[in-house]
Amino acid sequence: MNSRMSSHLPHARSALTLAVALLAALALTACGGGSGDKAAGAAPGPGAGAAPPPPAVGVLTVKAEPVAIDTELSGRLEAWRTAQVRARVAGVVGKRLFTEGSQVKAGQALFQIDDAPYRATLDSALAAQARAEANLAQAQANLARNEPLAAAKAISQTEWVATQTALKQAQADVATAKAAVTTARLNVDYAQVRAPISGTIGRALVTEGALVGQGEVTQLALIQQTDPMYVNFTQSAAEVLRLRRAVEAGQLGQGGGRGAEVRLVLDDGSEHPQPGRLLFSDLSVDATSGQVTLRAEVPNPKGTLLPGLFVRVRTAQAEAPRAMLLPQQAVTRGSAGDTVMVVGEGNLPARRPVKIGGSRGASWVVLDGLKEGERVIVDGFQKMNLRTPTPVTPVPWTPPVAAAAPAASAASR
Repeated sequence: MNSRMSSHLPHARSALTLAVALLAALALTACGGGSGDKAAGAAPGPGAGAAPPPPAVGVLTVKAEPVAIDTELSGRLEAWRTAQVRARVAGVVGKRLFTEGSQVKAGQALFQIDDAPYRATLDSALAAQARAEANLAQAQANLARNEPLAAAKAISQTEWVATQTALKQAQADVATAKAAVTTARLNVDYAQVRAPISGTIGRALVTEGALVGQGEVTQLALIQQTDPMYVNFTQSAAEVLRLRRAVEAGQLGQGGGRGAEVRLVLDDGSEHPQPGRLLFSDLSVDATSGQVTLRAEVPNPKGTLLPGLFVRVRTAQAEAPRAMLLPQQAVTRGSAGDTVMVVGEGNLPARRPVKIGGSRGASWVVLDGLKEGERVIVDGFQKMNLRTPTPVTPVPWTPPVAAAAPAASAASR
């Protein structure tokens, strides 16, 4: 038994020695890993914890220049000339002689009214004229026969006066008969209703078989000339007075007089390609609305403008001698006033109140609040910290149209 224990003792010792060695190796490995972690923590990688670069914002460097101040007003289009087609004689409409919606010329036949009664009247008038002319010839013959007899005292003075009177009466009857013939011919001509002016004719307001002109002058159709067109628009009297006071004070230059250019903006936001001109501004103010009426004339060669259409009218009513133009997206408008963001020293953005004098296309006209050469932020607001101003990286702002042009040219290649 002792021999067995002595034989197993060396094996136990070797196992114990191996276990101790393994524990020591694990301890050293743990210590080495901990020191490695500490070393990694003590030497962070490059860029860890560094501040982000300032955000890039688009800026526009403003400059002072003379700028016409546009006023945008609501208006309505009206045909340049309008004529109502009416029957001048009574009768039954026999035929329509035009195509609805077509172009017609002045004097063109549009309707035919039954003219049989008027032709009968004309024939009767011609017969009456012939009878009157025959009576006149007889009176002239009697005068020629009685004149030498009266000189020779062969007939009485009363008979001679009656001969002269009969001649004058016959002459008057002929004149009356001729007037009746002229009237009858006019009625026959009026039975064919003609266009009073050239233009576009609308739908027929009567049909064949309708009795027109009986007791009243019946309108048969409407003709309109739509090139050019009138546009009537209104402006508040308070705004007119404000502009006039600014001109008198020297803040604005005179503009928007007779003949000033006007442009129309249609319902879809597009601008009519041909500019118009201002004709007049009413001298009186409407008592109910407090508005002043203005009228302009606009070319309409392609017929795109239609009478009755509502449009927006842009016209320059004054001129600012030293103003600055800013894209509308750069200006924040509110009840407290208008403001912009200006890049100052150290590229720090700052809010600045400005005075807006109107619009010019897609830009606001700034009259006061900015100095020439200052940089105004136009886009990139979403990248900025508006609560706590931090530096920004200003880059020149490019309008969307100008930015799209190179891309379009590249695509065309």
